[in-house]
Amino acid sequence: MWIDTHCHLDAAEFDADRDAVIARARAAGVAQIVIPAVAAANFDTVRLLAIQHDFRYALGIHPLYVMQAKPGDLDTLAEALETHRVDPRLVAVGEIGLDYFVAGIDPDTQQHFYVEQLKLARRAGLPVLLHVRRSADKLLAGLRRVGFPHGGIAHAFNGSEQQAAAFIEMGFQLGFGGTLTFERSLQIRRIAASVPETALVMETDAPDIPPHWLYKTAAERQATPGQARNEPAELPRIAHALAELRGWTLEQTAAITSANARAALPRLA
Repeated sequence: MWIDTHCHLDAAEFDADRDAVIARARAAGVAQIVIPAVAAANFDTVRLLAIQHDFRYALGIHPLYVMQAKPGDLDTLAEALETHRVDPRLVAVGEIGLDYFVAGIDPDTQQHFYVEQLKLARRAGLPVLLHVRRSADKLLAGLRRVGFPHGGIAHAFNGSEQQAAAFIEMGFQLGFGGTLTFERSLQIRRIAASVPETALVMETDAPDIPPHWLYKTAAERQATPGQARNEPAELPRIAHALAELRGWTLEQTAAITSANARAALPRLA
């Protein structure tokens, strides 16, 4: 059994064939999917998708959406976390974090939303799904500042070995997906091969972060605009890259990463 710990199943890219995407995922052995929100406007959408398909969901405001957020959206999140506090499908606060790669997003606004959402997660007793892009040190500083005790997942981890160790020390698992399948992703592959086995979880971030066999080159994108769509059915093949790096069988990889996902997000159990 596989657990996709991060999949934006509500994304518009899946509107035309969402049921078929889910069927392919289940046929591939993906038994559980965590659907993170990115803005207050899709809180209900991810929750209803999780209810409809017996998946799990997280509620939060993504750093790439904070500039469009309304002043009351943090209150909306607080109310939603309280309203659904006993819903076993609500497994985390997320996707939250910091992004210093995309231009035009005010760092102070990002920091405000990040810290306030950590406080809400602490109050709710929930782990977090962290967006980490050129921001690992400041994310870690925020966790220490808030005194965050519940851990979670550093999604699509792309930091250094030292940063990986710091997240693990703070009770976080590291999420690995399509980037792991590229042989040129030397540092990410080295970290995936060397961190404790209890620190690894699998994800797709679908429809984003396609593995190498779906990735379009710049020339291909020019000929056919748009990026290739990733989907949760790709998870076992993505995990094959981790199995090779660790010297595990696919069965071992599924068992280990699924157990780690349940440890990171206890309501998955």
